[in-house]
Amino acid sequence: MATWGGAGRRLRFFGQFTHYLIGYATWLPPLIWFNTSVAQITFISGPSMYPFLNAEYHESRRQDLCLVYKLYARKDLVRGMLVTFRNPDDPYKITVKRVVGLEGDVVRTRAPYPYEYVQVPEGHVWVEGDGDRSKDSNYYGPISARLITGKITHILSPWKRAGRVKWWEHPERPGVQKARA
Repeated sequence: MATWGGAGRRLRFFGQFTHYLIGYATWLPPLIWFNTSVAQITFISGPSMYPFLNAEYHESRRQDLCLVYKLYARKDLVRGMLVTFRNPDDPYKITVKRVVGLEGDVVRTRAPYPYEYVQVPEGHVWVEGDGDRSKDSNYYGPISARLITGKITHILSPWKRAGRVKWWEHPERPGVQKARA
């Protein structure tokens, strides 16, 4: 009587490996779609949104971990909301800023923008960082709303600040005259 021995174990291993591979492969496309189209968990790096995000920027290298809601990202934008968008200077880079002005608003700019006031054109928004070291609309002008990829809705880490982002509690920046309907 012949025994299969090692060949049987190899066949069994190959069968299990194939089972797990097919199982993971069928879940991978929906996960990628969810991450690119619905929501994403991301680390926020840099000081441009300090002190609202990365509040410990000057004390440690810790970064805030946030939830970015991507579904209908350009819909119902409101002043004060935190958004992610493709950087106009480098479209492969995603940037986080606060919406300061919506289309039709007149915004008082800051240096290095060449004019003291600007009216936000149709289909655009004016975004600024909370920190003083921010490369924002004062640098590259109003951004097209089509560049917006998501809204930051929750801080997940650090634990002491974890929870919903209450952007509506952030004071509006002075120097913004809202568009009249």
